[in-house]
Amino acid sequence: MSSEVAIRCEGLAKRYRLGRQERYKALRDVISDAAAAPFNRLRSAISGANGNGNGQSPIRKSPSGYIWALDDVTFKVNQGEVVGVIGRNGAGKSTLLKILSRITKPTKGTAEIHGRVGSLLEVGTGFHPELTGRENIYLNGAILGMRKLEIEQKFDEIVAFAEVEKFIDTPVKRYSSGMHVRLAFAVAAHLQPEILLVDEVLAVGDAAFQRKCLGKMGDVARGGRTVLLVSHNMGALRGLCTEVMWIDAGRVVSKGPPEVIDQYMGTVTRQATSTIELGDLDRAGAIADRLRLERVEFNDGAPIVHGEPLRARIEFETSSQIQAVAFGFGFSSLEGTRLMTVDSDLADTRQDFPMNYRGSVEAVVPQLQLQPGRYMLDIAARSGANSGLDYLGGCAQIEVLPGPATPSLIIRQTGGLRIPASWKWLGDSRT
Repeated sequence: MSSEVAIRCEGLAKRYRLGRQERYKALRDVISDAAAAPFNRLRSAISGANGNGNGQSPIRKSPSGYIWALDDVTFKVNQGEVVGVIGRNGAGKSTLLKILSRITKPTKGTAEIHGRVGSLLEVGTGFHPELTGRENIYLNGAILGMRKLEIEQKFDEIVAFAEVEKFIDTPVKRYSSGMHVRLAFAVAAHLQPEILLVDEVLAVGDAAFQRKCLGKMGDVARGGRTVLLVSHNMGALRGLCTEVMWIDAGRVVSKGPPEVIDQYMGTVTRQATSTIELGDLDRAGAIADRLRLERVEFNDGAPIVHGEPLRARIEFETSSQIQAVAFGFGFSSLEGTRLMTVDSDLADTRQDFPMNYRGSVEAVVPQLQLQPGRYMLDIAARSGANSGLDYLGGCAQIEVLPGPATPSLIIRQTGGLRIPASWKWLGDSRT
């Protein structure tokens, strides 16, 4: 492994003003906006003629004040290292990657990048909706500094990996969130950046796609490229990373071998709760900013007990009219493996909501079969053809307690569902 430095941060800090959204344009945004300017002018002319607006307004404004998302962050990553970034939601992980991707400017400090950077921070990062999948592949390759011949050599492999062959000449604004994330990851991973920055965006894909992406990142790591990966999937980080960096409240708590995960999980296990405030937590994946999950409460704040009913009430707000909304939540092991999912689509239940609506939805599991233990909570809302509205992965830890009917034999076991079944003894097969 080379000892040359790929990423170096010194005293990095980022301050945000609460209630005010700051947005900085990266180079890829400037180029893609310029490329799509004719489409935008045409669309504006049509909208003006029809008298249509977007009809959206901010969901809410926070009180005046400032918050330090990052505070005096100093670290370095050598070329060829694969570094996992862990921490609770709101710790500053996504802000760090945005600064390294030149999307956000730091308030203080410096961030040095030595090499060509490819980033995947949210669904469709760097894609322009008016351009086709084919055009966006070439545009992103050009932004990464690749020649047309290099892009053409990788083109078929990118399309095959993303599984969007039929839609490659369709504008990406018509892609589902799953198609977006598949193509975005394929471009970022196959166009051979020297440094790859990946946020928890992979959590929005299905299980097969996540395995595929993890395999590809393993190939990228073995190829000697530098990877900085934000994830709540501790099992994946253990298998992929040479080092892990733990961030909490905007500061680096620890950086070292994957055993740092054990230090982090030791603190997480003391924070189980039945009521979680979601409003100010970091988001990941495809966030349309039309619906925001605000709060989830289990059993009216009472303990969650094995073998007894589980009631979940999810509170949310909308900033525009939304049709066919589905909600879901899941419990994962502390290592990040999904063990149970509760989804309104399984009950074939979707609902339309008006603009500026504040409401709640409730789900009841008649008998919770998760074994006693501690689990991580994932929660999401989506609409239409599974277009992501809001997603929070690993946002809190949930504790399941043993109940009166829980056999003492299983209390010390960890993880997974305990499924009842009918049993019969078939006798000795030797007779």
